[in-house]
Amino acid sequence: MDIAEHMLRTGSRGFRDDLARAVEDLRRSTRGLGLAWSLAWHDVVSRYRGSILGPFWITLSMAVMVLGIGFLYAELQKIPLATTLPFVALGIVFWGLISQTVIEGCESFVHASGMLSQTSLPMLTFIWRTVLRNLATLMHHLVIVVGVIAGFGLWRDMDLPLALAGLALVLANVSWMCLLTAIISARFRDIPQIVMSIMQFSMFMTPVFWQPGERVGVMDAVLTWNPFFHMLDAIRAPLMGVAPEASTFSVLIIMALGGWAVAFGLFTVTRRRIVHYL
Repeated sequence: MDIAEHMLRTGSRGFRDDLARAVEDLRRSTRGLGLAWSLAWHDVVSRYRGSILGPFWITLSMAVMVLGIGFLYAELQKIPLATTLPFVALGIVFWGLISQTVIEGCESFVHASGMLSQTSLPMLTFIWRTVLRNLATLMHHLVIVVGVIAGFGLWRDMDLPLALAGLALVLANVSWMCLLTAIISARFRDIPQIVMSIMQFSMFMTPVFWQPGERVGVMDAVLTWNPFFHMLDAIRAPLMGVAPEASTFSVLIIMALGGWAVAFGLFTVTRRRIVHYL
């Protein structure tokens, strides 16, 4: 099949041309992160327009949940509150970042269908919009993080640079998850419900509230093969002044490289059709 016939049938000049256009989309979207941030901040402001506390309502409800679960699990696991409460607080805050970014990522293209069909904005701008929106929400929840670190004296032993490196790797991973779910959800509209169910199940299989204890048998398998455990561990462990699992950062780096290769490859071959899906 020559190029003219291929273009007539598929609307594409071939994979090399699709890849070049996808890379150009990535380049333009990263240069325009200011626009993505503006859209993300507008989402946050619009969501809480007319509210007295704004996004801090979520922070307040999260703080109440942290206190309730912290006291409960301290009693159930017979672990001192000074150990349990920081563990639970940091777990809930950063699990919220991970889960909400992945869940909201499903609608990244769907909610932007109007702008995608009427403007020439890079498609990946709307992926960064979702990630930055949840990062803005995390900034409000840092009140809880700072309170726990200061109140329980974690600042004496915490490794902030390592925690920030872990946060960067977490953002790199949730970004490709966001892109992957956005593409698939644009084509199949029942994917968001499936993703939400998976994230709810993963929350209970990940030590967000409960402390893992000895890693033997099934527990070792759950922690070793659970990507969300490594994401949480990369941020929470340094903030609590303990070393992350030896394999955590290696797993996150491999996940980021492999995940972006798959997600960006899918974006390359579907980019022309995403608007039609919407």
